[in-house]
Amino acid sequence: MSNTVELLAKDLNGHGGVFCPSPKADMVLWNSHPKVYLDVAKTGEAKCPYCSTVYKLKAGEHVGGHH
Repeated sequence: MSNTVELLAKDLNGHGGVFCPSPKADMVLWNSHPKVYLDVAKTGEAKCPYCSTVYKLKAGEHVGGHH
């Protein structure tokens, strides 16, 4: 089962990414897989290699310094 999580630019860390598992994905099993860093700012979305959750910027959101 894959899940898509829409993010605002402010949800990303200073490097333009997020970690999965994430509370933004309503994940109950925090230990379901190792913590992995996903670079969302680079392409506007990133998919977790463990659980297939897709994290993407909400339409119209822009990350400073990343074009």
